[in-house]
Amino acid sequence: MSTATERMRTATEGMSTANANDSRRARRPQRLAVSTLLGPFGVLLVAVFVVPTLYAVYLSFFSTSHSGLGFGNARTAFAGLRNYTAVLSDPSFVRGVGITLLYAVVFIPLVLVGALALALLFDSGLIRARQLTQTVLFVPHAVPGIIATVIWLYLYTPGISPVLDALQGIDITVDFLGLTMIVPSLVNIALWSGLGYTAVIFFAALKAIPRELIEAAAMDGAGPVRTALTIKVPLVRSTLSTVAIFTTIGALQLFTEPMLLAKATPLISPRYTPNMYIFDAAFTRNNYGLASAASVLLLIVCCALSFAVTRGSAGSARRKTRVTSSRKARP
Repeated sequence: MSTATERMRTATEGMSTANANDSRRARRPQRLAVSTLLGPFGVLLVAVFVVPTLYAVYLSFFSTSHSGLGFGNARTAFAGLRNYTAVLSDPSFVRGVGITLLYAVVFIPLVLVGALALALLFDSGLIRARQLTQTVLFVPHAVPGIIATVIWLYLYTPGISPVLDALQGIDITVDFLGLTMIVPSLVNIALWSGLGYTAVIFFAALKAIPRELIEAAAMDGAGPVRTALTIKVPLVRSTLSTVAIFTTIGALQLFTEPMLLAKATPLISPRYTPNMYIFDAAFTRNNYGLASAASVLLLIVCCALSFAVTRGSAGSARRKTRVTSSRKARP
């Protein structure tokens, strides 16, 4: 009896081993395909992100000094957290962070809500010549950021701007490069460049929604507004979260627009934003340790805000699911 049991156990183990070997052999082509497709991305990720990031972290712990009243040989020494302390205690860096956060608070809701509203209008069919309108809205994104800023700098500059001349003709004076309008002017440039592009992304997500859901809502008596708010918007929440993350990261890296507008107004200093502070520290003051420390701090802020947006969207989705499940469970 025991001999038969052992034979059955041995046979079972042999079959399990054979099935496991067959499963591994079947997965080899899949692993090879995944490695082939992700290999170039992994190499680029390591080359252009991981290695520079680690090098920046390394440089942030060192400082370079010159002997002989600054004319002697350069000497690099370990500085510990001294560069981070210098960055965080620098009023210009703290002010730049505040300006960037103000810009982000104004720009991010405007571009997300505006682009989503445009996408909903496109999806509803209320806009005629939809493809032409989408193309017109997308064209500004194809214009390089430097060129777009130069165009708007021309429109913002008194004496040469036809917009300001037209406003003065009706007794309206607006200083787009003044103290109270400089941040809205930056937001306007970013909106002009990114609104249409973001609307196209949202419109593509809306087109992926099954039409059966829209038709069922219409049969239940839901109007266009209610259908958009209760069906379409919740179903594109993941796309909205992804766009919000990338928009937040882009807003925190504000650089090109204020760098060019600084040529026309003294209100924008060389350290107006964190990215401009990093540029000034590295290429004007030649303080690579200070620039690296500021870069690492900016990276930490971007990662923290991206994590917060991701967790917030995931928590909202879980709460929505619990509410829906509780409603379905009610008799």
